[in-house]
Amino acid sequence: MTDSAPPRPDTPTDRSFATVPVLGVAAVAAVVLVLSATRYGYFGDELYFLAAGRRLSFGYADQGPVLPLLAALGNAVAPGSLVALRLPAIVLTVVAIVVAALIARELGGGRGAQVLTAVGYATSPFLLMQAKNLSTNAIDSALWVLITWLVVRWVRTRRDALLLAATAVTALDMQVKWLIPFFWLAVVASSLVFGPRDLVRRPVLWAGGLIVLLVSVPSLFWQARHGWPQLGLGAVVRAEQQYSGGPVAFVPLAVLLAGALGAVLLCYGLWALLCHEPLRPYRFLGATTVLLLAVFLLSGGRVYYLAGMYGVVFAAGAVGLLAAVRRVEPVRRRRVLLGSGAVLVAVSLALIAGSTPWQDPDAIAPPANDTEAALNIGLYGEFGWIELADAVVTAYRSLPAAERDRSAVITESYWQAGALDQLARTELPQVHSPSRGFGYFGAPAESATTLVCVGGDEDLLRAQFATLEPIGHVDTRLGFLGNTRDVTLWKCAQPRRPWSQVWPEWMHL
Repeated sequence: MTDSAPPRPDTPTDRSFATVPVLGVAAVAAVVLVLSATRYGYFGDELYFLAAGRRLSFGYADQGPVLPLLAALGNAVAPGSLVALRLPAIVLTVVAIVVAALIARELGGGRGAQVLTAVGYATSPFLLMQAKNLSTNAIDSALWVLITWLVVRWVRTRRDALLLAATAVTALDMQVKWLIPFFWLAVVASSLVFGPRDLVRRPVLWAGGLIVLLVSVPSLFWQARHGWPQLGLGAVVRAEQQYSGGPVAFVPLAVLLAGALGAVLLCYGLWALLCHEPLRPYRFLGATTVLLLAVFLLSGGRVYYLAGMYGVVFAAGAVGLLAAVRRVEPVRRRRVLLGSGAVLVAVSLALIAGSTPWQDPDAIAPPANDTEAALNIGLYGEFGWIELADAVVTAYRSLPAAERDRSAVITESYWQAGALDQLARTELPQVHSPSRGFGYFGAPAESATTLVCVGGDEDLLRAQFATLEPIGHVDTRLGFLGNTRDVTLWKCAQPRRPWSQVWPEWMHL
């Protein structure tokens, strides 16, 4: 096995980029996302990001500072605009479509492979539609595509500036989500086995790793000061996986996330990276994908954690598939295969059209149970927040004036707290929640003797307050159970213990 640059009969100077069709696919995807972003309302996590953006910090319990910063900027430029809030996710996802096509070009794919890769990415209901909201995964997945493109390009050119650029993007991604270190660990292990071993020997790679570490120091210090809550999220994620079928459903769901065309490209692309001889120099990326799959599966990670690898695997699948089709004889059989591919693309387009939020809210059926709500969290998590805010404001105004002067609001979930902080901040006293990252924003003041409690365990509330009485109820037709559906609003008075003692006990991820 050699560590020299792989031979390429078709370098970028003699293989053109399919600029017009790829940019056309990206443009259509951008239109779909912008139109989708104007539908329904805030997603629960977005409300939390906005609240976190009003409390900017180097670290948070469950994420880095990038999403809160983006949310704060979007809300400052166009207050209340869903498009402005979601624009970073939209732009990066559209860029990822183009970069995935560039990966196909780097792997030796012609215009057909490049367009096929772009279409596969753009018609994946998950890869595309996750960007209709501002989310950590939408940003993280797109950054992974950029990083893998830089790595693939380095394999061909051996230009170390590409590795430095890849580590710079990694440093940014570390401020979004803590998944990217798994990628690099898998890359190092795989390249040592399959090559190019020269990758691990490059000083610039380790210098870039040091840069990533230095950039991450403020966030790491924050985590250390607060007991490493980011690591504690692992147990929470594992528990939540029961709603998506657990380990048994992990691989099938990972394939389904890719979409119809994407599923074919994903499966064939993994095979091509591992077995297709022209792609031998990139075999380590196939092994990297397998290692990441095993790590996320065994650790109880979410099924979409692997989505960042889909761009490079789609590209390998497109290159390998079209090469295989070109070898098929006779011509009639080749035409049948191409016709089948056209049908697959049509099915993918239909699936992505069905995934867009085109339905009138009145035509959407409420979730039948918790499992259905969890599986469709991206839909139901966008409803009910205005009704919740209105109900809490009404409950707060029902308190006597003397009690309102010494009051606060506590919510059961961080989604509820984010909704009130965004939609009713000027009409309510300080909003608190012991849930997830919101718990680290602080407990109610000791001077607050009357609280409006949004949901919560009745026994827990009775243990803390001498007086407890219901003063409202929220039950929206659409929404998420426990957040905007079947939620009791309580008047809680005369805390039995100081919040400095109780809050650490109540805080949970």
